[in-house]
Amino acid sequence: MGTKDTRRHLFLHTDGKLDIELEEQIFALREVTVSSEKLENVRSLGLGVERLKIKDIKNIPTAFGELDILRVVMSLPGVKSVGEISSGFNVRGGSTDQNLILFNDGTVYNPTHMFGLFSAFNPDLVKDIELYKSSIPSRYGGRISSVLDINSREGNKKEFKGSASLGLLTSSLTLEGPVFNEKTSFIVGGRTTYSDWLLKKLPEKTGYRDGNAGFYDLNLTVNHKFNEHNNLYVNGYFSRDRFRFDEFERYSYQNTNASVKWRHIFNPLLTGIFTAGYDHYDYRTVSTEVPEDAYHLSFDINQVFGKADFTWYIHPDHTVDWGINLLHYNLNPGKYLPEGSESLVVADYMQKEKALEYALYAGEKWDIIPAFSVTAGIRYSIFGAIGPRDFNLYAGQYLPSLSTITETKTESGGVFKTWHGPEFRISGRYEFANDFSIKAGYNTMRQYIHKLSNTTIMSPTDTWKLSDANIRPQTGSQFAVKIYKNFLNNTIETSIEGYYKTMDNYLDYRSGAELLMNHHIETDVLETKGKAYGIEVMAKKTVGKLNGWVSYTYSRTHLRQKDPRITEPVNNGTWYPADYDKPHEVKLVGNYKFTHRYSFSVNCDYSTGRPVTLPVSKYKYAGGEFVYYSDRNEYRIPDFFRMDASFNIEPSHHLTLLTHSTVSIGIYNLTGRKNAYSVYYISEEGQMKGYKLAIFGAPIPFISYNIKF
Repeated sequence: MGTKDTRRHLFLHTDGKLDIELEEQIFALREVTVSSEKLENVRSLGLGVERLKIKDIKNIPTAFGELDILRVVMSLPGVKSVGEISSGFNVRGGSTDQNLILFNDGTVYNPTHMFGLFSAFNPDLVKDIELYKSSIPSRYGGRISSVLDINSREGNKKEFKGSASLGLLTSSLTLEGPVFNEKTSFIVGGRTTYSDWLLKKLPEKTGYRDGNAGFYDLNLTVNHKFNEHNNLYVNGYFSRDRFRFDEFERYSYQNTNASVKWRHIFNPLLTGIFTAGYDHYDYRTVSTEVPEDAYHLSFDINQVFGKADFTWYIHPDHTVDWGINLLHYNLNPGKYLPEGSESLVVADYMQKEKALEYALYAGEKWDIIPAFSVTAGIRYSIFGAIGPRDFNLYAGQYLPSLSTITETKTESGGVFKTWHGPEFRISGRYEFANDFSIKAGYNTMRQYIHKLSNTTIMSPTDTWKLSDANIRPQTGSQFAVKIYKNFLNNTIETSIEGYYKTMDNYLDYRSGAELLMNHHIETDVLETKGKAYGIEVMAKKTVGKLNGWVSYTYSRTHLRQKDPRITEPVNNGTWYPADYDKPHEVKLVGNYKFTHRYSFSVNCDYSTGRPVTLPVSKYKYAGGEFVYYSDRNEYRIPDFFRMDASFNIEPSHHLTLLTHSTVSIGIYNLTGRKNAYSVYYISEEGQMKGYKLAIFGAPIPFISYNIKF
């Protein structure tokens, strides 16, 4: 065994000695993969669910060679953004604030660094990502569009390990290993940036060359296994961003999350998970250009949460989930204070907002027959706005305004307004064959917190508003149907999904609305209805030298102001496209492995241009010249297209090496297309001239280096 066959032709004449040299033979065996997830897409009850693992997405080329979790999420069908490096994302017609973003069970309100250039999650510590676009489990609530659940890895319990990465803009370091014994382990990681050189490369006319920007984030996870029935997890996360465009204006914001989770197995049929934690987000803006008007503006949100989730495997055909969620909000909607001794700014404080949200849920999965299964659940959520608080009551036949106030109430403590209602979740699957199934589902959601913003993206200066006596919670419902079919021994997964979605009490704004330091914001917002529908087609290859996915999405999102109290509704009360309505999208993510070490990756993205409102004519009146604008979002900016490519060198397989290195070399925006982020018009010498603003208008080469030890 282990040697090659050899042949000799012998003629025997007498006795003697004959040496035959044998060559070693190496057998090349085909890889054998044992997977419990090979038919997961066909057999599971979830539809509109995307699961990603870091090992499957690590080679996708992104800006500056930095693996970005949110950019990968945006490469999935049904997930959009309004433009390049936009912070926040839109899922099936929902706005950016309608996505619940969880990191180790904690809520993250601003998931990006540096204006949206990087996500706030260190990929070296992330284990897996789950995105629920429909068929959302009963244990989740609080948002009406989607849930993005991100979980970090556990530390290595056998030996001490580490990794480091060096990119054009960021560097990171991760360490992990056992603590005292193999029952306890830790993993800690941090990232920082040295991006000021990028601002120095901007054209001088932008005025930003003297600015600076930076961020850092820290992660820590400690887990301890008491015994076979009890595990404890402690998670911590902190990130901070700061930037300034000149010496007079400074911005900063930060996220903080901490949680403790205890997993207990009561018996082989009953498991419980108990979680408690704290979430914090704040921003601060300082302006000192005019000393007499110098100010600083700040906002923060704090929340404490607790959860108890149980799973009971009552029967091989029946699994029951139930639990309770508690969430306490504490918002400081704004402080506007003088900055410096010369400032004449009058201090202004918004009233604090507090609320308690709690929910009970229960659901069951029932395998009626091997081919047919259903899951059904109900979640009942209750939201109570808590004092102390002053609030206005308005005449019901008119839109809220300062002239229609009927009474101002003072609540010293306790609950002064309660909102509540059921949320239904149901889905079913029929499996025609091992590789072919059809699924359908319906779910309703409720959301009690609203983002106030004058942009279509998530901005560091966005504020959040709780529902109260005048602001209703947002509600949404979605129906979806999906067909799954696998080919070539389940190595190619295909699917087609259609959905229809409605949204109520989405907040739009009146003309001239003031969002910052507005003590009666209900007088500047309008409750708007929304609807979205679409079809998503996807093909994914999971194994082999060539792997990746390609998808096509047709989707529409429309809004409408139907309140009869509105004298001049947008577009005369008809449906109009939302700012993030992009009907056609094609996305391609591919990776080809030449060998175990060398691979080539490509990422392509095409979409219809987003809607925009444009000036269509000008007229003179009373001696002045005015511009007449089209209906809202009647036109579109040019279509978007971008291609990225990278060549990747994986670590060698020499087990005795002290370190293993990975290198990626590539080009972002390979074709150099000047994709329009926005279109704007300026009056110059009596003429109205239009311009396009492009974020990346040229190919951007990058190189990144990672080392593991």
